[in-house]
Amino acid sequence: MLLKIAIFVLVVIVTLLVIAATEPNSFLVERSITIHASPERVFSFINDLHSWEAWSGDNEEGGTVQKIFSGPASGTGAMAEWHGSGRGGAAKMIITESVVPSKVSVKVDWLKPFEAHNLNEFTIHAQGRETKVVWSIQASNLFVMKVIGIFVNMESAFGKHMESGLKNLKSVAEKTNS
Repeated sequence: MLLKIAIFVLVVIVTLLVIAATEPNSFLVERSITIHASPERVFSFINDLHSWEAWSGDNEEGGTVQKIFSGPASGTGAMAEWHGSGRGGAAKMIITESVVPSKVSVKVDWLKPFEAHNLNEFTIHAQGRETKVVWSIQASNLFVMKVIGIFVNMESAFGKHMESGLKNLKSVAEKTNS
């Protein structure tokens, strides 16, 4: 009887691992928001990594984070590195493309909790007196994330983080707009 249970558990585990192995190695998540502010104002909050603390939602994750900024103050080449406790992890991000006032691309290389490489792209579109911001993340889908993805919707998890950040960006940009 114990042998049958052990074999059943082993078959379930192997099946889950095989299912996880068939998942793609990356995934794309996209969210957008409309902000009552000029594209230039919205762009300035995204293009300056120092401004991210006011809107990105990273501070809501818990724990403490030490950040070091280097390179230019904003735009292509601006860099931030952080080492944190809690869910903060350790990573380095660099603005790889900055097109005033329409696009910012940010490469994020995670070291902790595990190595991963993501690309964040922000496209900014004027819509009359408002601005539409589209945030997309092309993320590494590591094997551990593939396994977790069997039980947790990773698109939804990333999406919640992005939605929170975009709502904060809207609040900050509209507040300073008055």
